[in-house]
Amino acid sequence: MKSTTFNARKINQLLSSMSFAVSMLVFLGIASIIGTILKQNEPYENYIIKFGQFWFVFFEKIGLYDVYQSIWFLTILLFLVISTTLCVTKNTPIIFKDFLLFKDSLEEKSLLSFTHHLVVKNTKKVNLSRVINYLKLEKFKVREKSKDNGDILIVAKKGDFQRLGYIFTHVGVVVICLGGLLDGNLFFKAQELLGYKKIETLDIPASKVPKVSRLDITNPSFRANMTLAEGSSDNVAFVRKKDGYLVQDLPFKITLKDFRIEHYSTGMPKSFESDLIISDPELSQDITKTITVNHPFTYKGISIYQSDFQDGGTNLDIKLWNLLNSNAPQKINAKIFEKIKLDKDQLTYEFNDFRKFNILNLKEGVKEKPRNVGPSVTYKIRNNSGQAREYISYQFPMLIDDRSFFISGMRETPQEEFKYLKIPADKKGSIAEFISFKEALQNKILIEMVAKKMANRSVKSDNNSSVKQSFEDSVNKIMTLFVEGGFSNIAQNIDNNIPANEKEKAVQAYLKIIDIASIELYKSHFNLSDKEIDQSAIRFIQEALNAYSDMFLFGSPYYFELTNYEQKEASGLQLTKSPGQFWVYLGSLSLVLGIFSMIYLHERKLWLLIKAKGGAIIAVSSNRKNIDFELDYKKVSQAIKKIIQ
Repeated sequence: MKSTTFNARKINQLLSSMSFAVSMLVFLGIASIIGTILKQNEPYENYIIKFGQFWFVFFEKIGLYDVYQSIWFLTILLFLVISTTLCVTKNTPIIFKDFLLFKDSLEEKSLLSFTHHLVVKNTKKVNLSRVINYLKLEKFKVREKSKDNGDILIVAKKGDFQRLGYIFTHVGVVVICLGGLLDGNLFFKAQELLGYKKIETLDIPASKVPKVSRLDITNPSFRANMTLAEGSSDNVAFVRKKDGYLVQDLPFKITLKDFRIEHYSTGMPKSFESDLIISDPELSQDITKTITVNHPFTYKGISIYQSDFQDGGTNLDIKLWNLLNSNAPQKINAKIFEKIKLDKDQLTYEFNDFRKFNILNLKEGVKEKPRNVGPSVTYKIRNNSGQAREYISYQFPMLIDDRSFFISGMRETPQEEFKYLKIPADKKGSIAEFISFKEALQNKILIEMVAKKMANRSVKSDNNSSVKQSFEDSVNKIMTLFVEGGFSNIAQNIDNNIPANEKEKAVQAYLKIIDIASIELYKSHFNLSDKEIDQSAIRFIQEALNAYSDMFLFGSPYYFELTNYEQKEASGLQLTKSPGQFWVYLGSLSLVLGIFSMIYLHERKLWLLIKAKGGAIIAVSSNRKNIDFELDYKKVSQAIKKIIQ
């Protein structure tokens, strides 16, 4: 029994000690730093991309992806509450006792032991009322006591509320932590541990999510998200958890009447707001409210915040240009978040996002103001086996080094950067000239005609027919290699068939033939004379050849051209129910008052012993010795000395 009591006393001493409370605060601070630096509640695939599989699993096990609602964080909060509460419980009676107490039992010897004391040897008949009035003017509370030997002791003190700062500060910490625990989703955690609730990981409609993965409208606290397209409504929100989500049922329905966004001249978002309609069976009339960033609307304890915006299902008009043959473009009417399957090629297009504005700096390493390059569409192309590549295509050509290019990016995985296909725009700002030139490159009859023309020009003598034929065949072969695989196909052919010491000459010869043949193709295809082929045309041909070669690395048989769109926007809403919010605010107020009291209120205690035989002793103390105290001591002691001498 004694051992149990002893152990309980030891535990109580540990929990109520200052060192334990400070340790909990340090752990809490470290956890808060982690939660601030590491973005919380992101989809798990984002963390896998960022950290890799090994560290992702490790960080997931220790709860770093939802720090503020992890068991260990809430445990630290709980211990901090217990420790701080014990500290307050133990010290508050002592503080209040000292707050009410005037220490009027001190003797002369005790006063002389004070560091800050002044002995006045010669005193006239002291006018006590003058001394007391002076002390009251200096905001002291005064008590007078006559001793048995005829001495008179005046005790004065001010700044007592400074000691209350300790109580306010510690109570503030306790209340803030309790508020954090209230908002820590403890109710769901208990249900999850007991098996009553389970996180849903399948991508299914909210209406089909089972009850075990739904949170009732009576759920005491949550932080959920809702995305509404203009004109749509919903009465459920999604709570992101680990590698899945929970559906939070709401006691009312939210309709997005209108969404508005303003942009700066650069195209960057300036402000955005949503007109919402709240429909509740308990109300006779719907509530209409406009919310903006940092200006939420609260109804039934649920605060609705304007958090972000995204596409709400924009309608797209698309042309798919076949890069491998000369077919006419395939026209498609699509919608963001829609999937379209091309049965002929066994490809599925998944349209993921549309952006009306894209702010880019097109010159890396050059200090240039970013500019808006216009709309873009992000999509995936998935083959019949389920493998997908991600693409981004911009509607308008971009000006790069004084030349206009249509840009389309591709990446195999989300971890990679986009690799861009740059197709030169013609003088009309369209892709038509490149497509036409591509068709000329893929026209075997036209290539044969150009090869014959080049052979006749290079070998003028009819006696060298075999040389002429050999040259013509070489041109045909080189152009065919290029048409079937681009420059990489040419390089592979040289590596396989040309001796090492002749490769450099072969490369120069092959490239020269391709350049000359391409110019001849361009002239023949567009019926142009030599005089009409200027430097601008030659540069276009070179850029078109580079683009044609890059097509074989593009991973898609089609070039995606966005011809028109009808934008439809969606508003991203965050819904929070925080019963602990009031207590956090109240605790914060208490904390501020406590810190203010401890820093800006100065406790002073003064004793004036007037001896019956003549002479006096002035002693002053404070719980904090600083420059201000030194100045106050000199001022008060000298003033009292003048009064009593």
